[in-house]
Amino acid sequence: MFGYIQPDIPYMYVKDGILYKAMYCGLCKSIGKNCGQRARFGLSYDMTFLSALLHNIRNVDVTIKKQHCILHPIVKRPIAQEDEITQVVACLNTFLTFYKLTDDVEDENMGRISRAVFKKGYKRAVKLYPQAGEIIKKQMAQLRRLEAENCGSLDRAADPFGCMIAELSDLVLKDSANEFTRGLCYGIGKWVYLIDALDDYDKDIKKGNYNPFYAAFSEKTRQEMMRKNGEELEFLFRSVFAQNAENLKNIRFYFNHDLTDNIILRGLPAATKRVICGCKEKVKPNKVRFR
Repeated sequence: MFGYIQPDIPYMYVKDGILYKAMYCGLCKSIGKNCGQRARFGLSYDMTFLSALLHNIRNVDVTIKKQHCILHPIVKRPIAQEDEITQVVACLNTFLTFYKLTDDVEDENMGRISRAVFKKGYKRAVKLYPQAGEIIKKQMAQLRRLEAENCGSLDRAADPFGCMIAELSDLVLKDSANEFTRGLCYGIGKWVYLIDALDDYDKDIKKGNYNPFYAAFSEKTRQEMMRKNGEELEFLFRSVFAQNAENLKNIRFYFNHDLTDNIILRGLPAATKRVICGCKEKVKPNKVRFR
């Protein structure tokens, strides 16, 4: 469930591109420091976005310094310095990567070696943030129960993942958390689950895995499902985006929030269009270019 939360780069300000890349690199370093070097392979843009969002809402400024990194040992790059939020998000990244790999093992009987590579990092993350680990474990178990009963309700199927992101945001935001931050993070989590399931529709059917869209509509191909139920799905995603926008308006940001606005208001709808039209290319971490 990684790789969908990305900025709409053509509409991104240069200043936000610099900040985004610096936070991406800073998160990478933090993962290596707290969860081990192997865990850095699980780094995702989803968590970079979450880090930017949480820093702004909690009024924690991001300090950027030019440093060397493992991929760029000669020329120094702008890198965000680690703080409490970066550390916890780094551990969340490792938690979610481990559970994603566990899901692959249970669904497709593959990825055991990859999961083993992340197990040590997962244990280190649990020691640092056991409460976060329990939240993820609880909601992933609930998700598994819904999958086992072949839940045909899209809202029910997406609820555990939405609740997981909402509860994790409460944990990190502490006194800055409120109904609007919780609602926004719930909506983003719900969207991630649904867009991932829609993207994997044909693959899940072929492999006999649970898919909420297939459980709801029972069409043999995603193309057929979209042809017959396109309006209902468009309404579903528009509702999520509208609720996200409403919650966003009621959240107090302490710094400029052009970056997170771009991702929430433009990036998520753009990714949805790519998945609906069947465009497979995702922006790769080493292929991102900011103008």
